[in-house]
Amino acid sequence: MLMVMLLALLAVGVLAELGMILPLPWHLRKVGAGAALVATSLASGMLVARWPGVGSAVLLGLGLYRVCNDVRMIYGRLSQQYLGRITRRTTFALGILQAGAAGIWIGWLHWRIGAPAVWATIAALQMVVASVLFVTTIRRLRRTAWPERLPHLSDSELPTVTVAIPARNETEDLEICLESVIASDYPKLEVLVLDDCSQTKRTPEIIRSFAHAGIRFLQGEQPNNSWLPKNRAYDQLAAEASGEYILFCGVDVHFSPGSIRQMVAALKAKKKAMMSLLPLRAERVGSRPALAQAMRYWWEIVPPRRLFNRPPVLSTCWIIETKALQAEGGFAAAQRSVVPEAYFARQLLRRDVYSFMRASQTLGITSNKPATEQRATAIRLRYPQLHRRLENVAAVTLFELAFLVLPFGMAIGGWWLHLGMFVEVSSSAASLLLVILCWLLAHATHVMRAPYALFAVPVMTLYDLLLLHVSMWRYEFATVDWKGRNICIPAMHVIARLPQLKD
Repeated sequence: MLMVMLLALLAVGVLAELGMILPLPWHLRKVGAGAALVATSLASGMLVARWPGVGSAVLLGLGLYRVCNDVRMIYGRLSQQYLGRITRRTTFALGILQAGAAGIWIGWLHWRIGAPAVWATIAALQMVVASVLFVTTIRRLRRTAWPERLPHLSDSELPTVTVAIPARNETEDLEICLESVIASDYPKLEVLVLDDCSQTKRTPEIIRSFAHAGIRFLQGEQPNNSWLPKNRAYDQLAAEASGEYILFCGVDVHFSPGSIRQMVAALKAKKKAMMSLLPLRAERVGSRPALAQAMRYWWEIVPPRRLFNRPPVLSTCWIIETKALQAEGGFAAAQRSVVPEAYFARQLLRRDVYSFMRASQTLGITSNKPATEQRATAIRLRYPQLHRRLENVAAVTLFELAFLVLPFGMAIGGWWLHLGMFVEVSSSAASLLLVILCWLLAHATHVMRAPYALFAVPVMTLYDLLLLHVSMWRYEFATVDWKGRNICIPAMHVIARLPQLKD
């Protein structure tokens, strides 16, 4: 009887959230959000306290995301139109997830399904998921490998290329990057570097010091709140570019003399209009495992992304035909997107003119981004990569815990918990596939050394979940800084408020 009452209280919380959809005054919607918060928190907490276990824990976890949905309504930080739309969507999605989890849990208790059968089902699913990820990774690594042979293009056959680099508050990394660019053997190269309103004089000084080498300095403009700053910098660079292709890269990227020529040759050979490149990790920063960067590469390479029309892409280094960029609306079409290159990749993939490739020693493109910047990048990207939706965060969290962390726990603790031979063998096999998968990824990208891959999967998964939730919290309730700018205002439709005046 108590369980029915608590589940009914959860339903009351959902109804109170749905009441926020009605065209009521905003102060009444906030009252409904407060009622939903109290009902959800009370019911979820009492269910775990009275019936501790996996089922009640899942309901509690989903309830916490619903509480977050209520809090952002009460907080009222976002524009009302945007807030109403995303709150409604999240309420429906989380309500369905929680109802499904409650139904499975009640069925489990009602039909008294034994724990061995449940664990066996979980282990079998883990084996299936690990197998799918393993096969997908093998195929992706094979398809993204840099070709050993490329057609030779004479200087007259090569198109003009503009290297476009946005720079803000940079130091010696910018110097090293520019030195590698001007050492290129590409004969038709234009190099543009935009000072994106740096807060120090160092960045423009570095750029101007390379004027003798033909590098052109551009002074950036302060964007308004409808643009993400980096996208506006990209837009200004694209407007000034005269090349048939534009190569965008970060200041942490280093090129070998023949890198740009090889990239253009690969584009021509594959008949593509855009290519995104995953650089190798520089040896001087590669002694320690880069957990944030490893999971970033993991999500681009391992899942079957094409099934969801989400091609892999990296902002570190990508090249696009200028005509294709303009045909897809330029950066104005993705001015609020934290990953604007993903928009162009999706559009061009429809015509099969987009390619994602991995750098090799032969190509000679490396990245030397330190761990602190990797964490900052992960926090800036993770929540927008999930479309800034709480329900997506909840789904990814459940997936990662169930299929990337739990197999190792079951494989290690299965003997002591007497989960059964089938569970032990299946979870151990799934864990082994994940370890091999991680080793292949580490070997292909140099993101960590091989010994670390033996235990890296659960560690980097938990680290990824931590950064994901930090990213979610900051976008929803705090600030996400990109080199001294709060990008939440354009990305999340945050209402920019002026500071209060003191008497």
